[in-house]
Parts: sequence; structure tokens; C-alpha cells
Amino acid sequence: MRRFGLIAVIVVTALISCALTSAFWMVAFNRGPVPEGASVAAPAAPPDGTPRADLVKGPTGLAIPVAGIQGSELSDTYTQSRAGGARVHNAIDIMASAGTPVVAAAPGTVEKLFFSAGGGGITAYVRSPDKAWTYYYAHLQAYAPGLREGQVVKQGDAIGTVGATGNANPAGPHLHFAINRMAEGEDWHEGTPINPYPLLAGNGPRR
Repeated sequence: MRRFGLIAVIVVTALISCALTSAFWMVAFNRGPVPEGASVAAPAAPPDGTPRADLVKGPTGLAIPVAGIQGSELSDTYTQSRAGGARVHNAIDIMASAGTPVVAAAPGTVEKLFFSAGGGGITAYVRSPDKAWTYYYAHLQAYAPGLREGQVVKQGDAIGTVGATGNANPAGPHLHFAINRMAEGEDWHEGTPINPYPLLAGNGPRR
């Protein structure tokens, strides 16, 4: 009898322990919907080296897309001729050492990652949330790890690094940065170019 009594005690204890454990996890993970307006802590993003705290912004709030570059260091190369005078630049070149981080000048969605051997080399097109603007980053040395089409980026998120791919001079690595105003239905390679220089550098002297 003592043996059966001991077995009964063990079984009852095990059942009580299972019931208590199940009740705990049901309460912990089944609390119902989060009230509207309440904040829910998200997992911390892995560090990616993006210098968000060091962003330099122009007068319009647009960030200079090369880490460590000040507005006073920019040159207005927007109207310079290219291809022996066959076309206008329609962008500015931001000179920096190869490997310098390139970050998103503004938030948006990565619409196209494209390689053009005789043009911009390793390039990225980021479209604004309202789809009215496209920000074009060219001559990159490499993309940021994991960058993909369809990815949503915040201002300051890593895009890649400064390089000299495509038709850029290897002796002068730089970021070719362009902004296009987009009409409804226009694709990633279309749009009307506008000069990024005054948006990033203000009305200072054009170097």
C-alpha cells in the first residue's frame, strides 16, 4: 500500500507542476491585444556601423550622404559637362576616400540595385515614401551588407561605401549623388533631375 501511495503522490505532484507551468506561459504570452497607443519594445537592431549620430544635414533636412563630409566641403558639379560635352552631369560628386560609409540622405524604399559597367557602376536607387523623389547613389565600392530591393531605409541607414566603380576615375573615388523629381508612373531610371547642392550646402559659395 505504501508503494501505491508513494506513486500516487508523485503522479499528483507532476500533474500540479504541469498545470502551474502551463498557466504561467498562457498568462505570459496570451495577454490579449496591445492597447492603442501603447509602445512595444522591439528587439535591438544589430550594430551596422552607420554613423546616425554624426549625420550632417543641409538646410532642408536632407542629410549629406557621405559620412564625415560637411556642407562647406561640397562642390556644385551639377551643370558640369560629361562625356566630352555630350551631356550635363545632373548630379554632384562628393569626394571621399574609398570605403567611406554612404548613408541614406532621406528615408525611402530601395527601388533598384543596379550595376552599370560603363556608367554608375554599383548603384542604388531609393524612392521616397510618397514616391515623389528618387535618390541615386552611384560609383559605390560595395553595398551595405544585406541591402536589397524593397528594403525600407531610414535617414542615415547604410547604403554602401564610396568607390570608383563604373566610369569613375579610380584616382578620385567619390559618390555620384543625384535627386530626381518623379511623376506618377515613372520608373526608377526616369524623373526630372534637380540640383542637390543647395539642398545639402545651402547658399554658401559654390566651389
